[in-house]
Amino acid sequence: MRILWVKADKILPAHSGGNIRSYHILRRLASRHEVIFFSYYGGAPDAEYENELTRQFPGAVCLCTGKRRPNSLRRGLDYLRRLPMPAPYAVSRFKSVRVRERLKTWFDCRTIDVAVCDFLDAAVNFPSHLAIPTVLFQHNVESEIWRRHALTKQNPAGRILYRVESTKMLSYEQSMVRKFHHVIAVSEHDRRLMGEWTDSARITVVPTGVDLLQYRPVPSSRASEPLVLFVGAMDWEPNVDAVEYFCREIWPSIQAQVPSARFRIVGRNPVRRVWRLASSAVEITGAVPSVVDHLRESAVVVVPLRVGGGTRLKIYEAMAAGKAVVSTSVGAEGLDVHHDQDIRLADDPGAFAGSVTMLLQDGDLRRRYERAGAALAAKYDWSAIGDKFGQVLETLVGETSRENSPHAESVCVTDVHA
Repeated sequence: MRILWVKADKILPAHSGGNIRSYHILRRLASRHEVIFFSYYGGAPDAEYENELTRQFPGAVCLCTGKRRPNSLRRGLDYLRRLPMPAPYAVSRFKSVRVRERLKTWFDCRTIDVAVCDFLDAAVNFPSHLAIPTVLFQHNVESEIWRRHALTKQNPAGRILYRVESTKMLSYEQSMVRKFHHVIAVSEHDRRLMGEWTDSARITVVPTGVDLLQYRPVPSSRASEPLVLFVGAMDWEPNVDAVEYFCREIWPSIQAQVPSARFRIVGRNPVRRVWRLASSAVEITGAVPSVVDHLRESAVVVVPLRVGGGTRLKIYEAMAAGKAVVSTSVGAEGLDVHHDQDIRLADDPGAFAGSVTMLLQDGDLRRRYERAGAALAAKYDWSAIGDKFGQVLETLVGETSRENSPHAESVCVTDVHA
């Protein structure tokens, strides 16, 4: 197959959950098919990024839109300017005439067997008429994330903003799910949500995976101290809300039972609200060279998310590294996990604190969860996940009638740097 994969923003370095998922699936697809990875990004041209991308994905096409990342003031003004638009701001800000023109050329030439729109924000630049089989890769149900933000936001103005954007996102997301020929979801939960908008037969679940070579149990890495760990990008609002909630509602109860316990927040770009949580018992690391090293030092990994969608790579990564995990239901939503077998699930602050405390104090019980979690994660290596993704694309191509969409006669030269 000849696959066109379209993504807004840079994919390298692959740190965020979505980028990690896309990166590993792309690597697997590229080993078996011809992949044209179209990466467009804002800011100044980045030759280092483009060179590294083409080194890892030969045939990649890069386009720098030149759009600068706005500061708080400019972002506010830009938001007000786009407020009358029907598309939500999280999508409309990625709109680009140059990107649309490039995609239109590919679709008009029809030299591609199948196209993948990676994340909803890239959909804004796709042609209104999709002349070749096209898949929408939904890492999250975005409208569900915005709905939960509106419910949990404490600031009244913030609640209103999230409600407005949530309403816009729901309408836009529904239209895009219906527009694309097929949708790939990352969990049965997300498939059920989107199945209310379209025929569920048009939606296939390709679950999240884990790099078993990178995240693996090391017998000598068993924690000697009661270290509790949270891992995630600390400029992403659901993660910020999660650690604030944990420190405010859960951590005091754990400390009361285990005074020597420490909580470590590992992740890049901590915002001011996260830095404020730092104390003698709460450590903020910022970006680190290796998350694996911190996982191996920890006794328990926590995922106290109250807002989110899709699936959480951090849970399978922690399990693959041989660590016991305590999560909220939202935090583990969509994963093939089982409460009281390979994970502890708790939505009440008291129950969450009790689960963490129990695992910190009972080493034998903790090791039982460690073994069960590692066995579960071993089923989800990225190679198997990438192959399943490829099978979905092959099925879609096979089902598409070529008689109604003959190849154009024109010669198209698009597989070069912009």
